[in-house]
Amino acid sequence: MEDIIEVQHLSKFFGENEILKDINFTVKKGEVVCIIGSSGSGKSTLLRCINLLEKPNGGKIIYHGKNILDNKHDVYEYRTKLGMVFQQFNLFNNYNVLENCTIGQIKVLNRSKEEAEEVAMKFLKVVGMDQYINAKPNQLSGGQKQRVAIARALSMEPDVLMFDEPTSALDPEMVGEVLSVMQDLAKSGLTMLVVTHEMGFASEVADRVVFMDKGVIAEEGSPEEIFNNPKEERTREFLRRIL
Repeated sequence: MEDIIEVQHLSKFFGENEILKDINFTVKKGEVVCIIGSSGSGKSTLLRCINLLEKPNGGKIIYHGKNILDNKHDVYEYRTKLGMVFQQFNLFNNYNVLENCTIGQIKVLNRSKEEAEEVAMKFLKVVGMDQYINAKPNQLSGGQKQRVAIARALSMEPDVLMFDEPTSALDPEMVGEVLSVMQDLAKSGLTMLVVTHEMGFASEVADRVVFMDKGVIAEEGSPEEIFNNPKEERTREFLRRIL
């Protein structure tokens, strides 16, 4: 399987504070990678550095063989290749569901309105939200908003779909509907990078689990290895605390 993204020696400081320390890992095509760890371990910052919402202080991000941090690359174009689903949905409240899923395609990918709507409808069906195309975000539940946000990200047809704690802002009864959409996407062969505290999801769906602690990757391996036979004491301690 080809590497889509390879992170080499990535570091990130906020002021004096080193949030990410010498991070190395890869995401291969078609792979689902889940990043777990306690709050403040650097998981979300890592995601935000990979899609350049935060500028790393050092290291390389190799995308299809090219280092996108070396100033020769069109950052804007690179970011269109990475779909992002946030904790807080980040939908446009003044647009309806369909418009939320077409605006990026029209403005960024220069698709016609007709083509954008066709693509949006395809993915709204995938997430079970095609009945709601005229609803505004404030008329939807949290779970529905997050499913629209996933459809919006998919509509850009990215190489990698990244999720930053996609269920943490949801009421417990809505978590399942979002996770089941994500599970279906994983089965469809989509490349996914998921920061999550849903250990059941990570153990069932991930190809690889990365455990972060205090800004480093403390351990990574298959779900089987990480959840049933972790090598590192701090991995064991984290799992004891949350399981």
